[in-house]
Amino acid sequence: MGLNGGGSKEAEQLRIDGNTYFNKHRFGAAIDAYTQAITLCPNVSVYWTNRALCHLKRNDWERVEEDCRKAIQLDNNLVKAHYMLGLALLKREEYAKGIRELQKALDLGRGADPKGYMVEEIWQELAKAKYIEWQCSSTKRSWELQSLKEACESALKEKQFHDMSEMEGFVDDATTSHLEQLEALREVFNKAAEDDIPTEIPDYLCCKITLDIFHDPVITPSGHTYERAVILEHLKKVGKFDPFTRQPLQPWQLVPNLAIKEAVQAFLDKHGWAYKVD
Repeated sequence: MGLNGGGSKEAEQLRIDGNTYFNKHRFGAAIDAYTQAITLCPNVSVYWTNRALCHLKRNDWERVEEDCRKAIQLDNNLVKAHYMLGLALLKREEYAKGIRELQKALDLGRGADPKGYMVEEIWQELAKAKYIEWQCSSTKRSWELQSLKEACESALKEKQFHDMSEMEGFVDDATTSHLEQLEALREVFNKAAEDDIPTEIPDYLCCKITLDIFHDPVITPSGHTYERAVILEHLKKVGKFDPFTRQPLQPWQLVPNLAIKEAVQAFLDKHGWAYKVD
């Protein structure tokens, strides 16, 4: 017991030393310190995530993934571990898996500290990944639609040629029919491509203060909906009142607006271009 306690103290001092090295951008020395701490106490998750962060700073994504997976085995509720694992997977262009880890990190972060800097940072990375994923699928859909459209137009032309050869004296009627079918075909394909064409995001899906699409909407007793982090910041720095109605407002009175949150997610699922961040 005494030896284990001594090992724990030594490991904790090594963590502190590693933090000092890290803050001085001496990432190699920090890795050595955290590695020694892990050797002494391999079941302490923070040693693994600290070392993973050093590997991240050195762009060693394979080791970032290894350390994060070990940390998650020890504690599945580590925001930083899921976040860094998500980033590592995105570097390998495993977008679906990376997005899943970033979403897990975001959900955990919102539960622990809704207005913390990491929540916004995770959202930004998640939005970028979702946008890239949409771009890839949109490009593929566009190519497939164009190929199908060209094949349909070619088939219509062949049909027109066949019809005209059998309708001598009614050429004008055949031409008119062909043009109408061609126009109807184009309308069908234009409609199919609509969801991938950026437009304006509906106002009711955007925060009245930031004017950006909601990430984590909450509703006040007066019925106004705001971005959680933004309204909490207002209550902390400006005053305990609703910025629009000026009525008294306390943080505990904020309630998640699940209807708007679901509407936002449905809109983003259908219009991936809306994930684009400046």
